Amino acid sequence: MNKQPEFWNGWRDRLAALRNVPTVLRFVWESGRLVVVLGLVSRIIASILPPALFWVSKFIIDTIFRIVTTHQPITNRLWWLVAAEFALAVSTGLVGRLIDYLDALLAGRYMNHISVRVMEHAASLDLVAYEDPVFYDRLERARVQATDRLYMIQAIGRLIQQVITTITLSISIIVFSPWLLLLLIVGVIPAFVGETHFAFLGYAKNFRQTPVRRQLDYLRVLGGSKEAAKELKLFGLRDFLTGRFKALSDQVYNEDIALARRKVIAGSGLSMIGMAGYYTAYVYAVWQTVTGVFSFGTLTLLANAIREASSNLQQTFSTLSTIADQALFLTDLIAFFEMKPTIRSKANALPAPRPIQRGFEFRNVSFRYPGSSRLVLNGLNFHLRPGERVALIGENGEGKTTIVKLLTRLYDPFEGQVLLDGVDLREYDLEDLYSEIGVIFQDFMRYEMTARENIAVGRIDRINDLELLQESARKSMAADVLRKLPSGLDQMLGRRFDGGVDLSGGEWQKVALARAYLRDAQVLVLDEPTSALDARSEYEVFKRFAELTTEKMALFISHRFSTVRMADRIVVLENGRIAEEGDHDTLTTLGGRYAEMFELQAASYR
Repeated sequence: MNKQPEFWNGWRDRLAALRNVPTVLRFVWESGRLVVVLGLVSRIIASILPPALFWVSKFIIDTIFRIVTTHQPITNRLWWLVAAEFALAVSTGLVGRLIDYLDALLAGRYMNHISVRVMEHAASLDLVAYEDPVFYDRLERARVQATDRLYMIQAIGRLIQQVITTITLSISIIVFSPWLLLLLIVGVIPAFVGETHFAFLGYAKNFRQTPVRRQLDYLRVLGGSKEAAKELKLFGLRDFLTGRFKALSDQVYNEDIALARRKVIAGSGLSMIGMAGYYTAYVYAVWQTVTGVFSFGTLTLLANAIREASSNLQQTFSTLSTIADQALFLTDLIAFFEMKPTIRSKANALPAPRPIQRGFEFRNVSFRYPGSSRLVLNGLNFHLRPGERVALIGENGEGKTTIVKLLTRLYDPFEGQVLLDGVDLREYDLEDLYSEIGVIFQDFMRYEMTARENIAVGRIDRINDLELLQESARKSMAADVLRKLPSGLDQMLGRRFDGGVDLSGGEWQKVALARAYLRDAQVLVLDEPTSALDARSEYEVFKRFAELTTEKMALFISHRFSTVRMADRIVVLENGRIAEEGDHDTLTTLGGRYAEMFELQAASYR
C-alpha cells in the first residue's frame, strides 16, 4: 500500500534536489573560470565529431558503391573524404585527451576550493553547534559530499556532451525516419526510471548509515591509537572492540548487498527492454535497405547512429539520473553552508576598549547547554576588574569553564548580560574582542606541527618573530623543552609525521601556555591547563603566571589550593551561583564550603 506514495515521494525529492545543482556549479565556477570555459568548448566540439564521422563514412561508402557498380574511375573526392575521416578521427582522440586533462585540472582546483570553503565555514559556526551529535552527522556528510560530489560535476560536463551528441544523431535519424528515434526513446525510459529509483534508495541507505559509519570510524581509530593501547591490553578489550566493529560493519555490509542484489535483478530486466528497442530499429533499417529505400551508405550511417543514439540516450538519462541523485547527496552540504552563526559581530560593531577601564560584569546570567534542561549558571552576578587576579573553584559541572566561555563570548547567555566596561559583549567586534583575550583550556590542542607553529598559533602573524616566540617560551617555562628538541623551534612535534618528537603531558602544557603569553592580551585565562603537571610544577607555573599578570585581568581555574591561594579573590561556585568569595585567609576563617574543600585536600598531604 505504501510503495506507490514512497516511489512518487522519491521522485519529488529528486526533482527538488536539482535546486542544489546551481549552488555547486557556482563553487565550480569560483574554483577555475578559465578551465570551466575551456572544458565546455572542448565538450561541445567532442559532441559533434561522432555524427560528422558517420556522415563522412556514409559518403565514402556510397561513393565506393557507385564507383564499383557503374565502373567509374576513382575521383579525388573519395580521397578527400578519406582524409576528412582521418582528420575527424584524430581530432576525436585529441579532444578526448584534452577533456581528460581539463577534468583533472578542474578536479584539483574544485577539491581545494570546496575543502577550504568547508573549513572556513565550520570555523565560523557557533561552538554550541559542535556539542550537538546531529550537527556532527551533518558536518561529516558535508565533508564527504564536498569532495565526493566531484563525480557529479564531471557528470554535468558529460551530460552537455551527451545531449548535443544525441541531438545531432537524432537529427540524422529523423532525416530518414522519425519512427526509429521514437522506438529508441520508448526502449530507454524504463531503464532510466529503474536507475533513478535505486539511486534514491542508495541515498536513503547512506543517510541512515551515517551514525553507524561514524561509530565504525571511531572504533577503527580507537583500536589503533597510542592513547588507548595501554588499556586495550590491560583490560583485554580487543575482542570487545573488534566484535562490536564486526557487528556494525556486517550490518552495513548486509544492507549494501541487499540493495545491490535488488538493483542487479531489476536492472537486468529493464536493460533488456532497451536492447529490444535498439534491435527493432536496426531491423527496420535493414529491411528498408533490402527493399531499396535506403542506400548502403545510409544503412551504415543509420546503424552507427542508432547504436550511438541508443547508447547516448541511455547514458543521457542515466547521467541525468545520476546528477539528480547526486544532488540528493548535496542536501547536507547546502544545508551546512546555509547554517549561520548566531554569535557574530553586528554591523558597525564597537572595537574592544583599550585599555579596559571597568572590567567584565556578569549581570543575572543564566545558561544551559543545548539538549539539557539543567541551568549550569543560575542568575549569576560576578565582576572581574582590571588588575585583578580571580580564581574560580567548585565541583565539576558547577560552571567554571562555562563562565570562561561566556566571558570570551564563545557562547551568549540564556538570560542576563555579560558586560565589558558597561557595554554588552554583543556590541563589540568579535575579532577585536578575541585579540584582547588569551585563553588556554584544559583540553588545549596539541598541533602536529613544528614547535614554532605550536606557539605561534597564539598570534599567528608573529610566527617569524623569533625573539618574541622565545620570550613567550621563557615566560611559560617551555624554554627548557625547546632546548632539548633536536631542531629547536623548527622541530616537528607529535608522532603523526616522520621526524616528529612527542612530548610529555607537562611539556605539551608548557608549550600551550606560551601561546597565551605570546598573545600579550589585556585578559589572560587559564582553565585548568596544568592538570598534567605535578603539584610543584603547577605551583611554579602559576607563580610565574601571577607575576606576569600584574596590572592585567587574570582568571584561572585550578583544583589545587596551593595555587588558588595566589589569587586576589577566590570565587566558590555552587548550584550555578557564587556561594562564597574573598581571599584565601578570609574564606578559611569563614569556615564555609571553601574551608571544607581546603581541609579535605590538605588532609591528603598529611
